Amino acid sequence: MLSTPTDRQAHILEIVREEGFASIEHLATRFDVTQQTIRRLVNALSDQGLLRRIHGGVSLPVQNQNLAYGSRQGLNANAKQRIAHATARFIPDGASLMIGLGTTPEYVAQALSRRQDLRVITNNLNVAAAFAQNPDIEITIAGGTLRPLDRDIVGEAAARFFAGFRADFGIFGVGGIDQDGTLLDFHVGEVQARQSIVANSRTAVLVADTTKFGRNATVRGGHLDDCHHLFTDGPLPAAFAPIAAKYGDRIHANGEARADFERPGRS
Repeated sequence: MLSTPTDRQAHILEIVREEGFASIEHLATRFDVTQQTIRRLVNALSDQGLLRRIHGGVSLPVQNQNLAYGSRQGLNANAKQRIAHATARFIPDGASLMIGLGTTPEYVAQALSRRQDLRVITNNLNVAAAFAQNPDIEITIAGGTLRPLDRDIVGEAAARFFAGFRADFGIFGVGGIDQDGTLLDFHVGEVQARQSIVANSRTAVLVADTTKFGRNATVRGGHLDDCHHLFTDGPLPAAFAPIAAKYGDRIHANGEARADFERPGRS
């Protein structure tokens, strides 16, 4: 049995994404807890828009927009911290970085915030703020119309901004990952910004916790083929076994930077 409600919630999400529906009774048996406990957990997930309560259980919601940024910041925080620290160990001092929107890239920025001689190019004000207290880090921020709730700039303005640079590493999150490896987001502007990071960085690094696998989002943009490395917090869900097999040499799982990955040199 998993030890904390946060762990249980992440596992509940994985079960529902694999099976499409899970009854309260089934989940209570699976976790060896009371149905009342399961109801509290799934109610919290439903309040965050991650699940939809239906008679007798829960299913996936129909999503056409992402959760509010503040809600996402605390969601799966332990997983995001593990991903962030593993990613930070992968990045050498002196590197140039493009860092995109989202909460997991913000966690990565926090993990890198005490490093030396980094050059950071970002459309994410939360990322810029994480680095701002370190005089050894040069920060360049995109101009354009700010999304105040997300504190970022997306769309054509962000895409043109990133196209003006060439960075050693591009670090970005994603709204969801489909079973065929397609990367998904909630708005066209988010995809435009992310794809420009991929196109203009020497090494593309996707950071995504395992709840993103199978998560519904409506806008297609890019594929795992485009990512040189994927940092995640554990084994992929069973439905993604073919993806795990195909891209196993790119996946840093369980929050660890695998020793057999060769860190690319700068050029």
